[in-house]
Amino acid sequence: MATDTKREHQPVKGPRIRKGLVVVNTGNGKGKTTAALGVLFRAWGRDMRVKMFQFLKHTGARFGEKRAAEKLDIEINALGDGFTWRSKDMQRTEDLAREQWEICKQAILSDEHDVIILDEFTYPLHYGWVPVEDAIETLKQKPHMLHVIITGRYAPDELVEFADLVTEMREIKHPYKEQGIKAQPGLEF
Repeated sequence: MATDTKREHQPVKGPRIRKGLVVVNTGNGKGKTTAALGVLFRAWGRDMRVKMFQFLKHTGARFGEKRAAEKLDIEINALGDGFTWRSKDMQRTEDLAREQWEICKQAILSDEHDVIILDEFTYPLHYGWVPVEDAIETLKQKPHMLHVIITGRYAPDELVEFADLVTEMREIKHPYKEQGIKAQPGLEF
């Protein structure tokens, strides 16, 4: 993989604007949630009010980020019954996603947070469980300085167009596909 070694100063053109951003971390590569958690941790370190909502992930799951958040008194709310490909009741999976979105809408509009993460939110949008138009309309109404980070594969084109910052994680090599190495605690969950 070639890199450009020439460094160029890229000055900001026009006025310097301060506003809360809508950030989307998408793509097939690993690191979408991890990147969002990095921002959450950075913001928390600056005494900003942070909260994370997880879609699809099992409500009672105790992944590493949940355990760390509890120790730091950071709120992570998971509402789901596990990943969609393992669902035994897709109607319940869809209903939980819609319920979580209603909770998220209230949090986004409440002006009680500086950073909100909607982890794996692209899936309910992609599958049509939550209308993309509803999500964008809610994001248009968010408080001016609220940053909202949305993660997950298959980000809808309308969301990508609306967002201020979009990063696509691209898989180049993966230990499971290449070597059969399964997800490991601390690295993937």
